[in-house]
Amino acid sequence: MAAVHALLAPARLYTRAEVLSRPSPVPPDSGVYAWYFQSAPLGVPLTNVHRYDGHSLLYVGISPSRPPSNGKAPSQQHLRKRLRYHFRGNAEGSTLRLTLGILLATEIGIQLARVGRGTCRTFAGGEQRLSEWMAVQARVCWMPHPTPWEEEERLIAELDVPLNLAGNRHHPFAAQLSALRSAAKAQANLLEVVQVPTSAPH
Repeated sequence: MAAVHALLAPARLYTRAEVLSRPSPVPPDSGVYAWYFQSAPLGVPLTNVHRYDGHSLLYVGISPSRPPSNGKAPSQQHLRKRLRYHFRGNAEGSTLRLTLGILLATEIGIQLARVGRGTCRTFAGGEQRLSEWMAVQARVCWMPHPTPWEEEERLIAELDVPLNLAGNRHHPFAAQLSALRSAAKAQANLLEVVQVPTSAPH
Protein backbone atom coordinates (compact mmCIF):
# COMPACT_ATOMS: atom_id res chain seq x y z
CA MET A 1 0.00 0.00 0.00
CA ALA A 2 1.40 3.36 -1.04
CA ALA A 3 0.49 5.15 2.19
CA VAL A 4 2.19 2.54 4.37
CA HIS A 5 5.37 2.57 2.28
CA ALA A 6 5.53 6.37 2.27
CA LEU A 7 5.26 6.46 6.05
CA LEU A 8 7.58 3.52 6.76
CA ALA A 9 10.34 4.61 4.41
CA PRO A 10 10.01 8.38 4.04
CA ALA A 11 12.56 10.48 2.23
CA ARG A 12 13.20 12.11 5.60
CA LEU A 13 11.71 12.93 8.99
CA TYR A 14 10.97 16.54 9.93
CA THR A 15 11.61 18.38 13.20
CA ARG A 16 9.37 20.82 15.06
CA ALA A 17 11.49 23.76 13.92
CA GLU A 18 11.18 22.71 10.29
CA VAL A 19 7.41 22.19 10.43
CA LEU A 20 6.92 25.58 12.11
CA SER A 21 9.27 27.41 9.76
CA ARG A 22 8.00 29.85 7.14
CA PRO A 23 7.69 28.76 4.47
CA SER A 24 6.81 25.38 5.92
CA PRO A 25 7.75 22.19 4.09
CA VAL A 26 4.32 20.75 4.95
CA PRO A 27 1.83 21.24 2.09
CA PRO A 28 -1.65 22.69 2.64
CA ASP A 29 -3.14 19.44 1.36
CA SER A 30 -5.23 16.64 2.86
CA GLY A 31 -3.27 13.54 3.75
CA VAL A 32 -1.92 11.05 6.28
CA TYR A 33 0.98 11.51 8.68
CA ALA A 34 3.17 9.46 11.00
CA TRP A 35 4.89 10.46 14.23
CA TYR A 36 8.29 9.02 15.11
CA PHE A 37 10.09 9.41 18.43
CA GLN A 38 13.74 9.18 19.36
CA SER A 39 12.76 8.20 22.92
CA ALA A 40 9.28 7.02 23.88
CA PRO A 41 7.53 7.95 27.13
CA LEU A 42 8.14 5.43 29.89
CA GLY A 43 5.83 2.43 29.69
CA VAL A 44 5.00 2.59 25.98
CA PRO A 45 5.56 -0.90 24.49
CA LEU A 46 8.10 -0.84 21.67
CA THR A 47 8.59 -4.54 20.90
CA ASN A 48 6.69 -4.58 17.60
CA VAL A 49 6.82 -0.95 16.47
CA HIS A 50 8.46 0.06 13.20
CA ARG A 51 11.80 1.82 13.51
CA TYR A 52 13.34 4.17 11.00
CA ASP A 53 16.51 6.24 11.25
CA GLY A 54 16.80 5.56 14.98
CA HIS A 55 13.21 6.58 15.72
CA SER A 56 10.11 4.57 16.68
CA LEU A 57 6.79 5.01 14.86
CA LEU A 58 4.14 5.39 17.58
CA TYR A 59 1.19 7.30 16.10
CA VAL A 60 -0.52 7.92 12.78
CA GLY A 61 -3.19 10.47 11.91
CA ILE A 62 -5.07 12.15 9.08
CA SER A 63 -6.19 15.62 8.13
CA PRO A 64 -8.94 16.46 7.56
CA SER A 65 -11.24 14.00 9.26
CA ARG A 66 -13.98 12.23 7.34
CA PRO A 67 -16.68 14.69 6.13
CA PRO A 68 -19.78 14.55 8.35
CA SER A 69 -22.77 12.65 7.01
CA ASN A 70 -25.32 14.97 8.64
CA GLY A 71 -24.95 17.79 6.14
CA LYS A 72 -22.59 19.91 8.24
CA ALA A 73 -19.70 21.65 6.51
CA PRO A 74 -16.55 19.52 6.19
CA SER A 75 -13.41 20.35 8.13
CA GLN A 76 -11.12 22.99 6.67
CA GLN A 77 -8.06 21.37 8.22
CA HIS A 78 -5.11 20.18 6.15
CA LEU A 79 -1.68 18.68 6.81
CA ARG A 80 0.11 21.97 7.42
CA LYS A 81 -2.46 23.30 9.90
CA ARG A 82 -2.74 20.00 11.73
CA LEU A 83 0.95 19.24 12.11
CA ARG A 84 1.73 22.79 13.21
CA TYR A 85 -1.00 22.53 15.84
CA HIS A 86 0.30 19.20 17.14
CA PHE A 87 3.71 20.81 17.61
CA ARG A 88 2.61 24.10 19.21
CA GLY A 89 -1.08 23.84 20.22
CA ASN A 90 -2.53 22.32 23.37
CA ALA A 91 -4.06 19.12 24.69
CA GLU A 92 -7.64 20.24 24.14
CA GLY A 93 -7.15 20.36 20.38
CA SER A 94 -4.58 17.59 19.94
CA THR A 95 -5.19 14.06 21.14
CA LEU A 96 -1.51 13.35 20.48
CA ARG A 97 -0.44 16.13 22.87
CA LEU A 98 -3.00 14.94 25.42
CA THR A 99 -1.64 11.41 25.33
CA LEU A 100 2.02 12.46 25.40
CA GLY A 101 1.47 14.91 28.23
CA ILE A 102 -0.31 12.34 30.39
CA LEU A 103 2.43 9.78 29.79
CA LEU A 104 5.16 12.35 30.47
CA ALA A 105 3.48 14.16 33.37
CA THR A 106 5.87 12.95 36.06
CA GLU A 107 8.98 13.11 33.88
CA ILE A 108 8.57 16.73 32.77
CA GLY A 109 6.48 17.99 35.69
CA ILE A 110 3.14 18.87 34.10
CA GLN A 111 -0.51 18.15 34.96
CA LEU A 112 -3.76 18.24 33.05
CA ALA A 113 -6.03 21.03 34.27
CA ARG A 114 -9.23 22.83 33.42
CA VAL A 115 -8.49 26.26 31.97
CA GLY A 116 -10.32 29.43 30.98
CA ARG A 117 -14.01 28.97 31.72
CA GLY A 118 -13.39 25.46 32.94
CA THR A 119 -14.67 23.70 29.85
CA CYS A 120 -11.26 23.01 28.28
CA ARG A 121 -8.51 20.75 29.59
CA THR A 122 -4.89 21.52 28.76
CA PHE A 123 -1.54 21.34 30.51
CA ALA A 124 -1.77 25.12 31.03
CA GLY A 125 1.76 26.46 31.58
CA GLY A 126 3.12 22.97 31.00
CA GLU A 127 2.23 23.03 27.31
CA GLN A 128 5.50 24.83 26.61
CA ARG A 129 7.46 22.09 28.37
CA LEU A 130 5.64 19.49 26.29
CA SER A 131 6.47 21.42 23.11
CA GLU A 132 10.12 21.53 24.16
CA TRP A 133 10.12 17.76 24.71
CA MET A 134 8.58 17.22 21.29
CA ALA A 135 11.19 19.50 19.71
CA VAL A 136 13.89 17.12 20.93
CA GLN A 137 12.18 13.74 20.65
CA ALA A 138 9.46 13.94 17.97
CA ARG A 139 9.77 13.77 14.19
CA VAL A 140 7.03 13.58 11.58
CA CYS A 141 6.49 12.63 7.95
CA TRP A 142 3.41 12.75 5.75
CA MET A 143 1.85 11.77 2.45
CA PRO A 144 -0.80 13.85 0.66
CA HIS A 145 -3.96 11.90 -0.10
CA PRO A 146 -7.31 13.23 -1.38
CA THR A 147 -9.40 11.06 0.97
CA PRO A 148 -7.13 10.24 3.94
CA TRP A 149 -9.95 8.78 6.05
CA GLU A 150 -10.02 5.86 3.61
CA GLU A 151 -6.41 5.10 4.55
CA GLU A 152 -6.65 5.54 8.31
CA GLU A 153 -8.34 2.24 9.14
CA ARG A 154 -5.92 0.28 6.96
CA LEU A 155 -2.91 2.05 8.44
CA ILE A 156 -3.91 1.28 12.01
CA ALA A 157 -4.70 -2.33 11.09
CA GLU A 158 -1.30 -2.86 9.44
CA LEU A 159 0.95 -0.90 11.81
CA ASP A 160 1.74 -1.33 15.50
CA VAL A 161 0.98 2.18 16.76
CA PRO A 162 0.59 2.14 20.56
CA LEU A 163 -0.38 5.81 20.94
CA ASN A 164 -3.45 5.52 18.70
CA LEU A 165 -6.74 4.80 20.46
CA ALA A 166 -9.46 5.39 17.86
CA GLY A 167 -9.79 2.27 15.74
CA ASN A 168 -6.99 0.64 17.72
CA ARG A 169 -8.77 -0.88 20.73
CA HIS A 170 -7.29 -4.29 19.85
CA HIS A 171 -3.79 -3.04 20.70
CA PRO A 172 -2.39 -4.47 23.98
CA PHE A 173 -1.60 -0.95 25.25
CA ALA A 174 -5.02 0.54 24.43
CA ALA A 175 -6.79 -0.37 27.68
CA GLN A 176 -3.95 0.96 29.83
CA LEU A 177 -3.64 4.18 27.83
CA SER A 178 -7.40 4.75 27.92
CA ALA A 179 -7.42 4.27 31.70
CA LEU A 180 -4.53 6.71 32.17
CA ARG A 181 -6.29 9.36 30.08
CA SER A 182 -9.57 8.88 31.96
CA ALA A 183 -7.82 9.16 35.31
CA ALA A 184 -6.00 12.34 34.28
CA LYS A 185 -9.25 13.93 33.11
CA ALA A 186 -11.03 12.92 36.31
CA GLN A 187 -8.22 14.41 38.40
CA ALA A 188 -8.34 17.63 36.36
CA ASN A 189 -12.04 17.94 37.11
CA LEU A 190 -11.27 17.94 40.85
CA LEU A 191 -8.78 20.80 40.61
CA GLU A 192 -9.44 24.52 40.53
CA VAL A 193 -9.70 26.12 37.12
CA VAL A 194 -6.40 27.59 35.95
CA GLN A 195 -6.43 31.04 34.39
CA VAL A 196 -4.14 31.27 31.37
CA PRO A 197 -3.07 34.40 29.44
CA THR A 198 -5.68 35.43 26.89
CA SER A 199 -3.09 35.09 24.13
CA ALA A 200 -2.58 31.40 24.89
CA PRO A 201 -4.76 28.92 23.00
CA HIS A 202 -7.21 26.94 25.10
